[in-house]
Amino acid sequence: MRLDGKNGLVFGVANDRSIAWAITEAVVNAGARVGLSYQGERLERRVLPLADRINADLCMQCDVTDDEQLDAYFAKATQVFGKIDFLVHSVAYAPRADLMGRFVETSRDGYRVAQDVSAYSLIELCRRARPLMSEGGSVVALTYYGGEKVIPNYNVMGPGKAALEASVRYLASDLGPENIRVNAISAGPIKTLAAAGIPGFREMLKETAARTPLRRNVTYAEIANTALFLTSEMGSGVTGETIHVDGGYHVMGAPPGPHG
Repeated sequence: MRLDGKNGLVFGVANDRSIAWAITEAVVNAGARVGLSYQGERLERRVLPLADRINADLCMQCDVTDDEQLDAYFAKATQVFGKIDFLVHSVAYAPRADLMGRFVETSRDGYRVAQDVSAYSLIELCRRARPLMSEGGSVVALTYYGGEKVIPNYNVMGPGKAALEASVRYLASDLGPENIRVNAISAGPIKTLAAAGIPGFREMLKETAARTPLRRNVTYAEIANTALFLTSEMGSGVTGETIHVDGGYHVMGAPPGPHG
């Protein structure tokens, strides 16, 4: 699958062990030109060296909850690329306090922040990307099974991912006539900076590996390859989908039996 001559924007690279970075490497290796972003000085120190590593055509600060920064970023993207062919949304956040304890204790502000960053930002990005996708395009969002079923300690992020997946479907319907496809990848648990904030994450990794049909956790490359498929012409007939790349965990209704 080649992306020669294609341009794309990837939101959510945090370090070299993030899903967004794995996707970035995959699309760049397939021939695409890529623009990256970062939020704040802490991530700037991590992301700028990665941007240099791939000779990214664009890398600048962009807080997805700040309209002025979004406008500035897309103005620069227009100047640099002229048009884009794909966009990757790998952005999620909730205050740590609202990831602890019981879901019923979720604060109003914590819920609002989780929804704004994790779900609504996809709409804002699509709105601004749309004029740059004059020849059609592909939008890929990253989600997790906690948006479909209750996952212990995932708490307020569950409704955030549920809203993200619903937004994917509505955006797919809305933008389909313009040949803009919108899909989500529901990735199995994997060690990332964001996952480190989920209480009991190490146990979650072990439990998932034991319960999946493949009896292992997925890799960065497996998730990135699915994103590559969706951004390429190979995925031209797919939109509105949430594709699970989780070793089959989502199909299991009970733990494997004694002979599994």
